[in-house]
Amino acid sequence: MQQPLAAEYVPGTASAADTAVFLHGLGGWTHNWAALIDRLRASVHCLALDLPGFGRSAPPADGVVSVERQAAAVAGHLDRAGHRRVHLVGNSLGGLAALHLACHRPELVATLTLVSPVLPALPPAQAVRVALLGLPGAHRLYSRLLSAQSPDRQLDDLYRLIYADPGLVGPEQRATEARERSRRAELPYTQGMLAEGVRAVVRSHLRRGPSSTWRQARRVTAPTLLVYGRDDRLVPFRTAARGYAAFRDARLLTLPGVGHVAMQERPTAVADALRALIAESRSMSSPGC
Repeated sequence: MQQPLAAEYVPGTASAADTAVFLHGLGGWTHNWAALIDRLRASVHCLALDLPGFGRSAPPADGVVSVERQAAAVAGHLDRAGHRRVHLVGNSLGGLAALHLACHRPELVATLTLVSPVLPALPPAQAVRVALLGLPGAHRLYSRLLSAQSPDRQLDDLYRLIYADPGLVGPEQRATEARERSRRAELPYTQGMLAEGVRAVVRSHLRRGPSSTWRQARRVTAPTLLVYGRDDRLVPFRTAARGYAAFRDARLLTLPGVGHVAMQERPTAVADALRALIAESRSMSSPGC
């Protein structure tokens, strides 16, 4: 039985507001959504979840990560809490879990927002280097290499990978993430979960037939917002057009000068687009529409 997911809940200012649920990317955690939540809390209740094996959520008992299992863990959390018709938001690997959930549990999802989802495509060079972590034993070598680097160097490398402009990272955010990385460095499963997350992405890319990721995208009925950074080093920008064509009811936001984490790099623009999506979905579901 999957253990409960760690969560950060930020109530909205209106008690009757809808709930938005946020799923981080590979190696991420709830804090990745802090800037976006700060801009949305006047409109919706906000629930950020740590996926199994990441952040403060325990790893799966058998140590295996998959998109399907992540989606099931999120669905279980929402079911236990009585959430229905949430506005589901996912970044990167979390975007794949959100897509899977919207496809297979449509009654749970009012709208779907995907920020740089790692949909199947020929990856750029940086993504290939990350994918190598999934090779047997590679994460142990990576762990040894990390131990030879200072925490500041590790953060610098991370920000160069996921931000188009690492200068956007403020001292408070950096200090918070440095503390979290130090905490994770003491956990025996951290590097193994990173490798498993990479394998989960690769498996989802190799899946064919009705269960393929692109086929699942075509079956999503929820209004969908796709957010892509034009300078993303991990997700090729060319997949934006294919993603827009794949979903039945899609909107596309592309942001110049933005990398892999638009919700951190341009939280105001993402918040505005998400609020517009939520307002549109409400008007479509109201009586007489």
